[in-house]
Amino acid sequence: MAIKSDNKTRSSVQIFIVFSLCCFFYILGAWQRSGFGKGDSIALEMTNSASAADCNIVPSLNFETHHAGESSISSAKVKAFEPCAARYTDYTPCHDQKRAMTFPRESMIYRERHCVPENEKLRCLVPAPKGYVTPFSWPKSRDYVPYANAPYKALTVEKAIQNWIQYEGEVFRFPGGGTQFPQGADKYIDQLASVIPMENGTVRTALDTGCGVASWGAYLWSRNVRAMSFAPRDSHEAQVQFALERGVPAVIGVLGSIKLPYPTRAFDMAHCSRCLIPWGANDGMYLMEVDRVLRPGGYWILSGPPINWKINYKAWQRPREDLEAEQRKIEEAAKLLCWEKKYEHGEIAIWQKRVNDEACRSRQDDPRANFCKTDDVDDVWYKKMEACITPYPETSELQVFPDRLNAVPPRISSGSVSGVTADAYEDDNRQWKKHVKAYKRINGLLDTGRYRNIMDMNAGFGGFAAAIESQKLWVMNVVPTIAEKNRLGVVYERGLIGIYHDWCEAFSTYPRTYDLIHANHLFSLYKNKCNADDILLEMDRILRPEGAVIIRDDVDTLIKVKRIISGMRWDSKLVDHEDGPLVNEKVLIAVKQYWVTNSTASH
Repeated sequence: MAIKSDNKTRSSVQIFIVFSLCCFFYILGAWQRSGFGKGDSIALEMTNSASAADCNIVPSLNFETHHAGESSISSAKVKAFEPCAARYTDYTPCHDQKRAMTFPRESMIYRERHCVPENEKLRCLVPAPKGYVTPFSWPKSRDYVPYANAPYKALTVEKAIQNWIQYEGEVFRFPGGGTQFPQGADKYIDQLASVIPMENGTVRTALDTGCGVASWGAYLWSRNVRAMSFAPRDSHEAQVQFALERGVPAVIGVLGSIKLPYPTRAFDMAHCSRCLIPWGANDGMYLMEVDRVLRPGGYWILSGPPINWKINYKAWQRPREDLEAEQRKIEEAAKLLCWEKKYEHGEIAIWQKRVNDEACRSRQDDPRANFCKTDDVDDVWYKKMEACITPYPETSELQVFPDRLNAVPPRISSGSVSGVTADAYEDDNRQWKKHVKAYKRINGLLDTGRYRNIMDMNAGFGGFAAAIESQKLWVMNVVPTIAEKNRLGVVYERGLIGIYHDWCEAFSTYPRTYDLIHANHLFSLYKNKCNADDILLEMDRILRPEGAVIIRDDVDTLIKVKRIISGMRWDSKLVDHEDGPLVNEKVLIAVKQYWVTNSTASH
């Protein structure tokens, strides 16, 4: 009888949880603004799934999670975080322009990550600029960005004849042009697709180095290819900020002296369109880094100088001898890497990395072939880039997308991920499908397009992203550097994208670039590693006004987190695990209030 009673109680509690959260989002919707020029209230949409009448079905029930320690903690004085000054609306703590200028220019060191020391951290809430509005929904956001969100016109002048960006009243328009594709990104990609298999799922993940405003990645979307784009932070052009406002995956980054924050064999395709990277320099070190992150059989595209220099050297206003030497160095490095040149036409050249090293035996005796000797090829965080060749793996065969999304990845089937079996991996997938199903009951807007840019702060094997996969959204899968590093390789083998990061530091992005942030046991992971206040303030910095947060962790940790965010202009609710109140793991959901610089929180 006791078992039957517990099951009945659990079933009732599960119904209550769903009901409670529907009411929570309905109430939040009441103060969120609607219409262009304000926050894009979710009130109307929530009304469709949870009416006011629904909230009064069982008005006497209290669905808050109960815990013995909660009353004593909540009675303590809550610290209220003040807004930062208006000049910090676009603050990037690890890419500050003034700080960058104190570092050497060689190898682009000054454009790399240089985070502020602990005693200089801003512990305030970064404000949105006046007039900030919620970005347009995809696909309109690909072509239009509200001017108030990134009020920088420099690119409209500097790139005027290249069709990058145009200013039209209250919006920027992105025609899809670029320095190397004046006729538009679609036609440019058509040319690439005549050589590279983009239509059958063979090519799914791409890396765009020096991405500009990420039009290449934006137009790959319709071909079901996901590009990770990066460009350095600059004083006025805001390239990465524009990319993220458009709804395209991008981070602030540069190919300099430090290894890229991605695992080996991550990308099916890498691309440089006049990215100004000296590929032939430093004994081909930059090409060797691309080779490290390029999977066997992957493609590298170089568009622009020095390709076809014999015809274009006058237009490029560069000595033909320099261009000839540059292309020769690139060709020599590609040959050493055992890449096969598949195409050269106009200003475009395409190489393919060999599927395995059988065709590369001869380089074993080449004195220039310096092979990397590290035991952990994915240990890249703040590690110096090396002019060495990453050895091929023993196995690397991938299924095409979308089959690879849920298939057992090669890193797991080969035993490369210590202690994780195929059964454990599949069980992890089932758990995340269950979790995401519960999230959708709580917030019915998850897969409607309301949340385009999503971040998973502790992604594991990418189970959350796989369960929520949709053409309407993308997930930045972050694998903390203190977690199992080789899990990010699994994420990429699934056809998802992500990055390494240490959450004791700020992320390489602009403020207000994510619509929804998910954090699974992140605060337990970083307990005694760094300040939870700093992690939450960073979450607030990168979250858009009216953006949502889902934090999953043990109840004691979440109670402490809830207390901190009560001073951060977030509205939150702590709810039980989908399996009922007896499970120690709980879920904290929150919505960031809409407010802008020099204003109080706007209801």
